[in-house]
Amino acid sequence: MSDDPEAPASGIPTIGPGLYIVATPIGNLGDITRRAANVLERCDAIACEDTRVTGKLLHHLGISRPLWRYDDHASAEDRARLIAAMQDKAVALVSDAGTPLVSDPGYRLVREARAAGIPITALPGPSAPVMALALSGLPSDRFLFAGFLPHKDKARADVLAELAPIRTTLVFFETAPRLAKSLAAIAGQLPGRELAVARELTKLHEECRTGSAEELLAHYTAHPPRGEIVLLVGPPPEQAPSKADADAMLLEALASQKPSQAAAQVAKATGLDRRTLYARALDLRGE
Repeated sequence: MSDDPEAPASGIPTIGPGLYIVATPIGNLGDITRRAANVLERCDAIACEDTRVTGKLLHHLGISRPLWRYDDHASAEDRARLIAAMQDKAVALVSDAGTPLVSDPGYRLVREARAAGIPITALPGPSAPVMALALSGLPSDRFLFAGFLPHKDKARADVLAELAPIRTTLVFFETAPRLAKSLAAIAGQLPGRELAVARELTKLHEECRTGSAEELLAHYTAHPPRGEIVLLVGPPPEQAPSKADADAMLLEALASQKPSQAAAQVAKATGLDRRTLYARALDLRGE
């Protein structure tokens, strides 16, 4: 393959200068998209977290390109050099696995590239949080990705307390050695939730196990986990409205409706028994 980025290969058009955000496999190398492989083949250089990890992917694809280290320890000067290179070169940004900018330092580079007027293109592909959510069976109409929980017990408890009122599925990255502590903290801070532990996604020993925090803690204490983990916490269980709340809803409905209609409306909104609500509506009307 020619080292000239302008030289066409396999009849595919060359790519212009700028920043290309490229999603890479999270485990199974067969998950690389054809478009991502084309960009990696045609770019002038690849900015990556770990040159060994990205080098393995390039070897699998039969691609040879310069690799520039860009990780959590990258400085402002490192970003400035990358942005200067993007003025006349195509630079791909990859993470060790999955979609860049999800719990990695890429967002700083994108912000500064955007401020500098650099053309930016994002190529969709594998994402561990989205795959774990799909496998878990937990509500997915709304979810919050919260990155990694803190290492220290108090900080972890503080984060969970902050997230407790949010009525949506919570998605965390977690490491195998810290999973038990996180499950124990969730059992105490977020009781009654359904959880899922998705690990080794797309790999030979892929697993997605669901249950309560206590059940999962017992399992993984007996069977210490390995590999990369996505930890999901379902939304808080629905709570039936109090008697006072039901009465307030009935009184509001009775202002314009018959008792039977008011009872049906409140039953639909709350899931409470319609006949019980109808009897209560009659009481409130003095009938």
